[in-house]
Amino acid sequence: QVQLVESGGGLVQAGDSLTLTCAASGLIFSSYAMGWFRQAPGKEREFVAGISFAGLSTFMADSMKGRVTVSRDNAKNTFYLQMNILKPEDTAKDYCAAGHRSRFSSGLLASGSQYYNQGLYNLWGQGTQVTVSS
Repeated sequence: QVQLVESGGGLVQAGDSLTLTCAASGLIFSSYAMGWFRQAPGKEREFVAGISFAGLSTFMADSMKGRVTVSRDNAKNTFYLQMNILKPEDTAKDYCAAGHRSRFSSGLLASGSQYYNQGLYNLWGQGTQVTVSS
């Protein structure tokens, strides 16, 4: 059974750091691009960060650059999101997503912007809540 399970969310104070973990099972992990998305109350789900299949390339939403780091361990089938200097506006449910390589363009001319496209991710976790108090 293919499964993505997020963990690490919780209630933190503004300025704190938090690391989210996504554990994948039932799939060939290295064949999937991985992404973190979040959905705040009353808002649409948005891209946070993504990483390529081998972890050689990472992509961050402009609003998150400088505050987040994304990484993966293909030997452990695990994907991480480290968030620093958290703000109350970061309060959201964060989702881990996986997209099979067949759904992504490859090669030197492939655009990194494809990682922002939720439609390319075909597997989703249930999400983990991050709440940042002021």
